[in-house]
Amino acid sequence: MAAKQFTLKQLSLLLDAEMHGDGDKLICSLASPANATADEICFLADDKYLAQVESTLAGVVIVRERHLASCPAAALVVDDPYLAFAKCSVLFDDAPAYEPAVHPTAVVDSTAVLGDAVHVGAHAVIEAGVVLADGVSIAAGCFVGERTTIGAGTQLKANVTLYHNVVIGRSCIIHSGAVIGSDGFGFAPQATGWQRIAQLGRVVIGDNVSIGSNGTIDRGALDDTVIGNGVIIDNIVHIAHNVVIGDMTAIAGCVGIAGSVNIGRRCILAGGVSIAGHLTIADGAQISGRTVVTKSIKSAGSYSSGTPMLETPAWRRSAVRVGQLDKLFERVKDLEKGAKALAKS
Repeated sequence: MAAKQFTLKQLSLLLDAEMHGDGDKLICSLASPANATADEICFLADDKYLAQVESTLAGVVIVRERHLASCPAAALVVDDPYLAFAKCSVLFDDAPAYEPAVHPTAVVDSTAVLGDAVHVGAHAVIEAGVVLADGVSIAAGCFVGERTTIGAGTQLKANVTLYHNVVIGRSCIIHSGAVIGSDGFGFAPQATGWQRIAQLGRVVIGDNVSIGSNGTIDRGALDDTVIGNGVIIDNIVHIAHNVVIGDMTAIAGCVGIAGSVNIGRRCILAGGVSIAGHLTIADGAQISGRTVVTKSIKSAGSYSSGTPMLETPAWRRSAVRVGQLDKLFERVKDLEKGAKALAKS
């Protein structure tokens, strides 16, 4: 793939930025302020990196108006440099673009419906009744189960597995190793062991959803598991059956969400969060890393649990004291009763 390049003027128009410098200057890639060269662009979103920007060799820096005087290079002035950087990164994206074609080793059922400009990679399997809309890309080694539908422009990276009757919206990205539509963890106890409960629902995923590598989203037991529009999900996340996740929610790596949880819109779940089953999380809730959620969250705000890191001897002493809290509590209650009795006498 040929290297991409843009003039400073082109970037200013594409990023809706105020230009300072030679509009014909060519920029070939992005870099950090400390490592950028004369044909690269960097950005300043946090004042703690101001010294790096002041000494940068970058050809262009994306900055706020208040930092323009500190910029030693050409500049693009915007209200939100981090957002402008994000948009700029897409312009310079060097990921391969797949040509519309079906690889000769792919297995595509005769009843599958493929739209225009669809790519199906080597050794991919497309089963009966599948519908792939225009511009869908199915990379090598993917499996798309019966009656699954995928919206226009969605990309499946290599070795994604979609079980039967999954619904994927438009312009989604699903990264390698993700498994969507597997059985939820449903079993009924009996004398001889466990009776499997057939999972009869679907997984329904909205538009503009990003799903990281090696995550799993289980199909519903009866109702569907639903992922809203614009949701972003990091690597190694487990979403159990009948979970509903509202639009624009962000879920970081190693999160585990038990069955029938209802998560609102624009929530943030940091890394390692665990949510017990059958809970409701309000719109706008922010849950910090490693938090264990055991009851519903009824209003927006920040929520945390867990024990911060300590040196091991201090942690051991604290652990012992936690075990003594109940006895301490009872002693305090007794002391309070005694104090009240003395006050009355």
